[in-house]
Amino acid sequence: MLGSIPLPPEPNLGVAELTGRLEAVEAIEALRRVLLTENPLGPKSQQLVHFGQLVVLGHAGLALRHAAAARRSGATPKELIGVVETALVTAGMPAYRLGIAVLEELLADGGGP
Repeated sequence: MLGSIPLPPEPNLGVAELTGRLEAVEAIEALRRVLLTENPLGPKSQQLVHFGQLVVLGHAGLALRHAAAARRSGATPKELIGVVETALVTAGMPAYRLGIAVLEELLADGGGP
């Protein structure tokens, strides 16, 4: 199943401290917070964009996570399939098939209406 794909870990502060790069990691995380919390798109659109980008990049586990977040933010299955269809145009059939597989898992696990 797609949900069993391991996700990348959160930033490792131990490595940042060991290498003297804690300030860099803190700056990256602060930028991420600003870009997400002050973004004009709003939560649903942001999650739909994240979902589409991750499908195009081939990251099934993260795409599933953001598809679920989009549903929690009010996205409909029809909106999610629209994202997958757009991924077909920009990244071809492999992205489309991945997106469909992600949505099948999401909707089978109760992420539907």
